[in-house]
Amino acid sequence: MLGQYLPLLFLLIVAALFAAGSFLASGLLAPRNPTVAKQAPYECGIVPTRETPERFPVRFFLVAMIFIVFDIEIIFFYPWAIAQGGLGIFGLVLIMVFSFAVFESFVYLIGNGALEWGPIKQIAPPSEMTSPERTLESTIRRVGLEDRGVADAAGTEAAETDAHGEAA
Repeated sequence: MLGQYLPLLFLLIVAALFAAGSFLASGLLAPRNPTVAKQAPYECGIVPTRETPERFPVRFFLVAMIFIVFDIEIIFFYPWAIAQGGLGIFGLVLIMVFSFAVFESFVYLIGNGALEWGPIKQIAPPSEMTSPERTLESTIRRVGLEDRGVADAAGTEAAETDAHGEAA
């Protein structure tokens, strides 16, 4: 019985030795002449001239988590679909529990705004300071009509003003 696992154990040992040998070889054989250009992060050939003004958005990582969750789900659904006849009701219950866990993580990510890439929408409650008498005509200043003698929206002719906005 244990003889069936010997090839797998051998493969794991060979993989571990290859990884350790790769690290050892690169440490011994790699040239050691670091420069500023070699140690700078590479961004599509653009040389960074200043520090980034803000941190990297967390939403990028949330979207990456969605892809990872669904990739793992697909990896587990394929063997279940192949062997579902032999698993019976036990396999169905297990896949339903797994699907619930995947759906729960998807709801969590959506709840944290993983797919909302636009600006955050904030709905402000109506303020008591806003009066119902305020209209477009009473709140918007008409710029550039002062010196033309053109009637403004209220129907009165604009007074002539000098460069500082004072009446002449």
